[in-house]
Amino acid sequence: MPQTIDTKDAQVVAAATRTLFLMIFPATRSILIDRLFADVSGMFAGKFPGYLACDTRYHDFEHTLQATLCLVRLLTGHQQVGAEPLVTQRQFELGLAAVLLHDTGYLKRITDLEGTGAKYTFCHVQRSCDFATDYLPFLGFTPDEIVAVQHIISGTGPRSNIEGIPFADSIEKFLGRAVATADYLGQMAAPDYPDELTILFNEFHESDNFEGVPQEKRIFHSARELMEKTPAFWEKFVRPKLENDFAGVYRFLADPFPDGPNPYFAAVERNIARIRCDIAALKPVGC
Repeated sequence: MPQTIDTKDAQVVAAATRTLFLMIFPATRSILIDRLFADVSGMFAGKFPGYLACDTRYHDFEHTLQATLCLVRLLTGHQQVGAEPLVTQRQFELGLAAVLLHDTGYLKRITDLEGTGAKYTFCHVQRSCDFATDYLPFLGFTPDEIVAVQHIISGTGPRSNIEGIPFADSIEKFLGRAVATADYLGQMAAPDYPDELTILFNEFHESDNFEGVPQEKRIFHSARELMEKTPAFWEKFVRPKLENDFAGVYRFLADPFPDGPNPYFAAVERNIARIRCDIAALKPVGC
């Protein structure tokens, strides 16, 4: 991972978020940061009224924290180089709320005892938007702000179409692109990403079964097939999407901006190289 921060620990990621927030908004304080981290931690732990604890093994709370840390770093880089459109303190908070809530759609209600939240893979984005509608009023978000968070969340997921989302303005669209970028890079740069592919396949498999997808129409038929398709997924789908749909905002993670080393890209490339080696070893061929 392109950092030494423990993304298994919400308090550590929250502390890093506060530190970076103060770098770009000095002499200010956001009470909302601590509240969001505490509340969403509780949601994934089963402490939110009406919901069970998260039981998806790939899209767990660490995945959310990985995306969150990546987003905060991206927004910090964006502000430090003075790129337009500049983000206000409140807009930062909207983006933070969106990334922390973007996978709450995997959470099951307390009456939902069948299977895991992975069955909602194909509809989790809309469920996350619905969750935001129920939760954010308790934090004083206005109706327009809640709609903005929903728009930002809607940009996540492989089926998203940024151009089809009715963002209110350029900054809202930028935040949508930034959160979606962080969602991809946060997970694919994680050091255990190659080891998690079997778990990810199991989530797809459960969702396909839940939705009644015929075998011939399923994208993946085995964990090995998912592994074998992952390098092409990165090179032919994710990278073009980051560059085109998301307008290359990943460059704000580079040091120096815009063409310096990008630790997230470097970590993903290492993971893809390792996955290629794992595939070769299965044949078996030395690597």
